[in-house]
Amino acid sequence: MKTAEIREMTINDLTERIETEKANLLTMKMNHAVSPIENTSKIRNLRRDIARMLTVLQQRQTNEKK
Repeated sequence: MKTAEIREMTINDLTERIETEKANLLTMKMNHAVSPIENTSKIRNLRRDIARMLTVLQQRQTNEKK
């Protein structure tokens, strides 16, 4: 997911999306532990997308406080 797409989302959408992506990451990690995934870069990309979303969310929350 691109940063531009993340910035277009509302705060509520971001928080919901972060929760669903965290659940997907956990499921993906569990599946990888049981039977290795062929493309392990999916885990890394998902982790980075979550980090991007958290960063944008934190920036927005800080701007609202000011």
